[in-house]
Amino acid sequence: MSASTWPPERPGTGVPYRSSAGAQVDAAVLVPLLVAGEPAEPHLVLTRRRSDLRRHAGEISFPGGRRDADDRSLQDTALREAEEEIGLPREGVTLIGELPAVSTFVTNYLIHPFLATVPAGVAWRLSPTEVDEVLELPLAALRAGRTRTRLERRGISFETDAYVVEEHLIWGATARIIELLLARLDEDGAPTAA
Repeated sequence: MSASTWPPERPGTGVPYRSSAGAQVDAAVLVPLLVAGEPAEPHLVLTRRRSDLRRHAGEISFPGGRRDADDRSLQDTALREAEEEIGLPREGVTLIGELPAVSTFVTNYLIHPFLATVPAGVAWRLSPTEVDEVLELPLAALRAGRTRTRLERRGISFETDAYVVEEHLIWGATARIIELLLARLDEDGAPTAA
């Protein structure tokens, strides 16, 4: 791969940047779908991370994070993180499946996405230390917003797949999860919210 694609390579080596930590760290995200609007259409719930965070500042992501020792399963991790980050009560979540795990290239996480439906009209309660905003983006707008874009991170310029909806740029692992979701929906048909 060249330096203009993702993952970026170490200059002159052809070897992608990787964490030196070795084994991947398990993490989980909740991929919440809801039906909203007039006419009613499926939306994906995402978060915009705070701009002052040390990692992934200002990026758009799904609610989720590393597995804690107290989590019984990765599914439990996704539910706990969604509750902590956006105030989504577990009893309001209907799990409907799991998407294939996605690796991060630099931070060395193996992210397990859990697909769920949630009711429209949830009063989001944002974690003041992690989340700036909850986004409810129509699936149709995400599908139409698929693109390639050039980004620069940590002094490395690269081209990557992304989704652009209005002013929202979604890339990286989150974009790869959305791509998996849209492919699954193409196969199975769109789910409806509980």
